[in-house]
Order: sequence, then C-alpha cells, then structure tokens
Amino acid sequence: MAQQRANLLNNPAIRAALKQAWLDSQPGGAGGHEEGGFILQDSTGGISVMRWPKGAQNSISLPPHPNCKIGERDIVATFHTHPNTGDTYLQEPSETDKRAVRDDPDLKGEFYEGEFVISQERLYLVTPDGQVSEVGDTQKIFASG
Repeated sequence: MAQQRANLLNNPAIRAALKQAWLDSQPGGAGGHEEGGFILQDSTGGISVMRWPKGAQNSISLPPHPNCKIGERDIVATFHTHPNTGDTYLQEPSETDKRAVRDDPDLKGEFYEGEFVISQERLYLVTPDGQVSEVGDTQKIFASG
C-alpha cells in the first residue's frame, strides 16, 4: 500500500488537484469550507480526479460511490480539506473522519488506499480500517516535483 500511496503523490496532476482543493477551500482562521474529491483509476491505469460538491465549514458529503467505483473507474483514494486553522478546529482527521472511511462499505474496493486529509501543516491518510498516518508536510508535498 505504501508504494501505491507514494505513486499517487508522485503524480504531478494529483498533487496539483490536492493543492487546488486546498486553495479553493479558502484556508484561514475561520470562514473556510471543506473541499474534497475522488482519485480514480480507469481500466488502462490512467488516474484522474473528480471533485465533490463544495462542503460546509467543517463537513463535506461524498456523492454516491457504489462498489468503490464512479462509473467504470475504480476509486483509489478520496480526499478532503481541513481549511479552518483557528484554535477550535482540528487539523488532524477527526473521529468522524475515521469512522466515515472505516464504516463506509462502498470504500472497500480492491484498489482503495484511503482518504487524504489536507491541513495547513500536515497531510494525513485515513486507511480503510480507520487508522491515521501522517504522510508529510503539506507545503513540501505540494512543492515537490
């Protein structure tokens, strides 16, 4: 799994999409909103991103994703932002974030790596079993290439 995750973040288009979601979420002390999306793989191995509808200040809803697919494309990862950096907001994945990934039967596909949570300082991954790991420094990941 670590190799797949590394491959996803080594893809400049994926890094650009995650950075754009972060910017679109209007990060700051308050007033931001969550943004998110699916990272998809087609039958030829091509990777693409499909964004979700804009979320609220501290929540976002996934569109339907039966059998861990969007159409014929496999969902290989999901992502969402934590843009509010004020003291009353969590930057790391919340218990709700962990449960949402762990308890969603439609996020148990063969190729699903987990959900990236993008915060100002750190990029996290919530694995399909609800465990959290730090992937790295957000700005360094966005700038790598």
